[in-house]
Amino acid sequence: MNKTKKPFYQELYFQVIVGIAAGVLLGWVAPEWAVKFKPLGDAFIRLISMIIGPIIFCTMVTGIAGMKDMQELGKVGSKALIYFFVMSLIALIGGLLWGHIIQPGAGFNADLSTLDTDKLSQYAETAKNVNLTDFAMSIIPKTFFSAFSDGNILAILMVSILFGAALSAIGDKGKPVFTLIESASKVIFKMVHFISKLSAIGAFGAITYTIGAFGIESVIPLAKMILGFYALLIVFVVVIYGLLARMFGMNIFAYLGFIKEELLIILGTGSSSVVLPHLMQKLERLGCPHSIVGLVVPSGYSFNLNGTNLYMTFAILFIAQATNIDLSLSQQLILLLVAMLTSKGAAGVTGAAFVMLVSTLTVLPVVPVAGMMLILGIHRFVGTGLAIVNLIGNGIAALFIAKWNGQLDQAQIRETLQNR
Repeated sequence: MNKTKKPFYQELYFQVIVGIAAGVLLGWVAPEWAVKFKPLGDAFIRLISMIIGPIIFCTMVTGIAGMKDMQELGKVGSKALIYFFVMSLIALIGGLLWGHIIQPGAGFNADLSTLDTDKLSQYAETAKNVNLTDFAMSIIPKTFFSAFSDGNILAILMVSILFGAALSAIGDKGKPVFTLIESASKVIFKMVHFISKLSAIGAFGAITYTIGAFGIESVIPLAKMILGFYALLIVFVVVIYGLLARMFGMNIFAYLGFIKEELLIILGTGSSSVVLPHLMQKLERLGCPHSIVGLVVPSGYSFNLNGTNLYMTFAILFIAQATNIDLSLSQQLILLLVAMLTSKGAAGVTGAAFVMLVSTLTVLPVVPVAGMMLILGIHRFVGTGLAIVNLIGNGIAALFIAKWNGQLDQAQIRETLQNR
């Protein structure tokens, strides 16, 4: 018997669209009231953030312990690292090339002496502390449980990999623990289901505050930069992700339709982490093995941020053009090298994208850090776009690595997308 389809107004994506539209309208007509709705967005993000650590732990542990041996774990992990490195490099180069093509900062003629850089101090202070040594140490939590209480994804990944590997190593003796964690995972995902019903309210609160606090008029002076960056994101998704998707028989637009609820939630909240659990569930529905989803997606949230990488080089080139600084070829090559390192070193840092930019310009002083003030006001608006691309990219990464490892069920992809 066919399942009765829900009315459109009961669908999550429609409710989120209504929430976003209402938030934009209220933020535009009554900004002084709009900023008071910020707690709605913050509360929703905190509810999801509350269970991200346990989700990563349960999914990675059951995924790793479910692998046949440690050799398989090493094979998947090494392929993931290679993929992350190559895609990060492609994204960084793409942002640089696009900046040369459309020249977003040309004719801006910004005078750095007139910029108030006080607001950059918090980012500059954080950027000073971002280095490879601190990055390596941040992976190791002080205690087993502090990884979860601190909400440090890198530390949670470390604990989860060790626990999963140990559970796999003890064999049948670990089956009761495996069963317990697997059952706990089902409970936690049911919690996600409950919380997701508040998505429209969370999106409403977040977008209302953003429009009310920053104002739509704040994007007008930098419209060329913003539109150029979103055009870059669209080209990257359609061309690069589109080509990757074709390798495992999937149409990129069908995939985007499949994850439309998650994309809309990010559009409203500006955060990709709030839909991490939903993405993992949907990838398994597409035929991606639980073990690969559990390993690739959480680690991708720290190491596979292609939207952020696109933004880094594009934004730096914008600042250089806006301040009439001509970067030589050698300086741009150094920029790519430095950005590759800083983009990984700032993983897990609050406001990571902006911190990455500041730390890159600190290492490469040819472009003044003060120029960051030119884009500080519109960072919230472009941040939504890069978060969306980060989400899309992590889903594609898991599917691609599953295909590379010979474990992707392409027939299930076709069937799921046709009957979504």
